[in-house]
Amino acid sequence: MHFFTFVCPSWLLLVLTVSRHSLLADALYLDLDDKDNITAVASTVAYGLMKYYTGNETGQIPGELPGPYYWWEAGAMWMTMVEYWHLTGDTTYNDVVSQALLFQAGSDKDYMPVNQTKDEGNDDQVFWAFAALAAAEAGFPNPPSSQPQWLALAQAVFNGQTTRWDASTCGGGLRWQIFAFNAGYNYKNTIANGGYFQLAARLARYTGNSTYADWADRMFDWLLHSPLVTISPDGTSYQVNDGSGTLNNCSDADHLQWTYNYGTLIAGSAYMYNYTNGSSVWEKHLQGLLNGADVFFPQQYGGSIMSEFACEGNEDCNYDQPSFKAYLSRWMAVASQLAPFTAANITAKLRASAAGAAQQCSGGDSGQACGRRWYQSTWDGYTGVGEQMSALSVIQSNLIPLTPQQAPLSSGTGGSSAGDPSAGTKNGASNPMVIQPITTNDKVAAAILTASLLIGMLSGTFWMLKVE
Repeated sequence: MHFFTFVCPSWLLLVLTVSRHSLLADALYLDLDDKDNITAVASTVAYGLMKYYTGNETGQIPGELPGPYYWWEAGAMWMTMVEYWHLTGDTTYNDVVSQALLFQAGSDKDYMPVNQTKDEGNDDQVFWAFAALAAAEAGFPNPPSSQPQWLALAQAVFNGQTTRWDASTCGGGLRWQIFAFNAGYNYKNTIANGGYFQLAARLARYTGNSTYADWADRMFDWLLHSPLVTISPDGTSYQVNDGSGTLNNCSDADHLQWTYNYGTLIAGSAYMYNYTNGSSVWEKHLQGLLNGADVFFPQQYGGSIMSEFACEGNEDCNYDQPSFKAYLSRWMAVASQLAPFTAANITAKLRASAAGAAQQCSGGDSGQACGRRWYQSTWDGYTGVGEQMSALSVIQSNLIPLTPQQAPLSSGTGGSSAGDPSAGTKNGASNPMVIQPITTNDKVAAAILTASLLIGMLSGTFWMLKVE
């Protein structure tokens, strides 16, 4: 056996020292009973998130994140930063947020900028609408009168998406993609349809206009008759699947479960519960979705720490998926405000998840970048926009119980954003605010879809029995 002596160069010793510091840095100290501490921690995480943004630099495009992040995730980030201002009172980033939301509205003021045509789907567009509507609901400073207003921007997206209701396949719903030349056009997924449902529910509550609620009802009913949402035999738990294909008329589903799919339906149901003054129907839907979302709080981690289990465990999350927990965190927090019967259960989960997220914020060059596995006590080695945004969202949500935070504003409770019910329809498009009644053909299509699902389920059961 031969031995040799290795002399470590000074530059390598420095690299090893820095790397070791990054891996072993102290996590952010989070005291969930101290408002000032939570605010300070949120400020640190928000600063780390905004370091990824370059759109306010010379020669860059305002509102967009640099690659590999897609356009939709930038919209989601601005939504999170609006909420950051609302929950902490920190105005540091307000001008940047306003510039981004207005610049990306596009020439028709409906979040359909021409340079996104090859990539933009219904789900991408609705996240920008969520950001604008969050600004209206939070009382974020209104744009100058010469610019599009927050509420009107959200209404324009709603109007445009309503004209895309597609009864030619699957009995209704929206396709994932807006344009037929984009991959995914033959897919109807939960985030696009759930996003529309949430947008309609929020507009109903903000404006008091029942037409938005009618469309929210219509979309949720379609979801329940599709394979996208299935209900347990005892009716107490809802499973939310990713999507279904139009080429087989939505006869089956991709059963992957993601936090943001549950989150968008939880929020929409909470808004409808609040809008209907505590309807028992929406109480049942909301509770069923929350029960189903327990899948993201595995018992092996105490039953209260959120996990994106579909990709975290096997380490194959893409650049989008680490951000999904940001939305479930925020939308569960909103549900706790709009439907107080959910508050105790939701608050416990957000506290445990925030504590886990903070202990992951000990990585990267700064020693405070956030990872993604909140159930792990040491930094997991991952950093990015999604990881940072998810940590920020769950941490700042814990300010709600400590401060009498007003629930999202409406036009009747102090909301001042100017609306335009016909926004987005000025180029000859039909006005979806005149809702078309459900026709016999719609009912027949829904019945056929339901029957095909039942036949598929029975065939699968027979096959399994036969195999056994």
